[in-house]
Amino acid sequence: MVHMNKEEADKSQERSDGALLSAWSDGEVAAFTELVRRHEAGLIRHARALLGVCGGSEDVVQDSLLKLARGGLVMPVDVTGDPEAERRVLSAWLHKVVRNGCMDMIKTEGRRRARERAAAAPETAPERAPEVELEDTQGTVRAAIAALPMEQREVLTLRLFEEKSYRDIAEVTGKKVGTIGWLISDGLKALAVHLGPILGESGQTNMNIRTTSGGA
Repeated sequence: MVHMNKEEADKSQERSDGALLSAWSDGEVAAFTELVRRHEAGLIRHARALLGVCGGSEDVVQDSLLKLARGGLVMPVDVTGDPEAERRVLSAWLHKVVRNGCMDMIKTEGRRRARERAAAAPETAPERAPEVELEDTQGTVRAAIAALPMEQREVLTLRLFEEKSYRDIAEVTGKKVGTIGWLISDGLKALAVHLGPILGESGQTNMNIRTTSGGA
């Protein structure tokens, strides 16, 4: 772990993602530490939405950050100097790399499980998913999302927790904006069935407003 003094931390936090990436390429370790601090949590949420209970989310995210550290992204000239545009470009790149890593892991895990099923005795009972302890409403929402199909899990996680626009989600997933809207709509309907008794009508209304406003 890299330790920064207060002056170094304040300096890093004031700079844009593009400036930090440039500083890292010049050998400033603290700059990359700040980039990890800004993006790691959201990337782990995305990976967990795709991988579910099979695990490996942190490993996929670490591999993705390592690719960034090795110069995997060069900030486009047309966004350099625009902090929001730099953040959007870097975030989209990282989420794409994480998504690709998760898909590779899902394929590998699927092949492994297929081999295990073929070798297992017929009477072998399937493994039960670990129970999730829910301490608050956000935990309840995450648990309900985890029970949805993978495509719905992914887009709802990016929309609800990462607050990405429909366009950003489409860029990360490679799906059309209309498809993103459809997946979010169907996902919310499924969530309403599970969360209605917990959140109540006002909670569902707030979720719908947050999810659909500014989506395009």
